[in-house]
Amino acid sequence: MKYLTSQFNKTDRLIWLTSVSLILFFFLLFDRVGYLTLAASLIGVTSLIFNAKGNPIGQILMILFSILYGIISFSFAYYGEMVTYLGMTAPMAAVALVAWLRNPYKGNRAEVAVAHMKGKDWTVMSAVTVAVTVAFYFILKYFHTANLIPSTVSVTTSFAAAWLTYKRSPWFAVAYAANDVVLIVLWVLASMTDRSYVSVTVCFVVFLINDLYGFASWRKMRARQEQNIAGRG
Repeated sequence: MKYLTSQFNKTDRLIWLTSVSLILFFFLLFDRVGYLTLAASLIGVTSLIFNAKGNPIGQILMILFSILYGIISFSFAYYGEMVTYLGMTAPMAAVALVAWLRNPYKGNRAEVAVAHMKGKDWTVMSAVTVAVTVAFYFILKYFHTANLIPSTVSVTTSFAAAWLTYKRSPWFAVAYAANDVVLIVLWVLASMTDRSYVSVTVCFVVFLINDLYGFASWRKMRARQEQNIAGRG
């Protein structure tokens, strides 16, 4: 809490506190027993507010969230989510962590230097994303994954988000926001079977809001960094 107070502005703290309050409220209303879900939600939303500031701590928390979320997904036979987060998102977050630590803004390890994606980067990312999506479709189908099509789309958005995070592009937050929409659909379907999963659904609604805020924050951060570079020139 002391670190949050010192690193974040009033808007950051308001969004984080509101997010935590919503998660706790719906957990107490619909769940009350799934403390693993609660822990994952709180860790996840905290990682997003750090990511919104370009702070590498966000990637460390994302690795932990991915492990917990993979376990939760396994409980509802969302094998696509489990494989995606344990086999892709967590490792990619580790790679992104290294990239962010190696590219601090003006030597400040609490803020990554924002980068630009070139045309070639977008082409390569698109090609690899399509290949990963096709491969995962057949893998998930083989394991009889629940809600196959939304689960496959989740792989697509998750991979694109992880790639953009590694590349230090503000658009990673938009890709994660798209992934949040897919996950909201998935967990709404799960909630129809077990109402305790309503708290997971709310978690990703909160994530969506945080990711949109993260995109806005990164655009401001990039503008500030570029302005400082121009000023030195």
